[in-house]
Amino acid sequence: MPTKKTTTKKVKETKVVEATPAKGTVLSGVVTSTKMQKTIVVKVTNFVKHPKYQKYLTITKKYKAHDENGVAKLGDKVQIVETRPISKDKHFKLVEAK
Repeated sequence: MPTKKTTTKKVKETKVVEATPAKGTVLSGVVTSTKMQKTIVVKVTNFVKHPKYQKYLTITKKYKAHDENGVAKLGDKVQIVETRPISKDKHFKLVEAK
């Protein structure tokens, strides 16, 4: 009787930072800067259609998000959620880092 071969597959680790359900807008993006304390800069890219010219455009915007534990690293894909203002420019919190 032949023996069954088992293979293991590496799965990327997802770090859930905040377990509460999101009440605000949830955005996905890539971390572009981690140089500030407890703050990350996330680049969010949207693909939208122009209302008049019907051409598809790539809109990119940067958001500052609060990262309490310093989990996110440069280049990570993250999800951020809208929250109360934390500082002058920061009104998003990190939800999970992939």
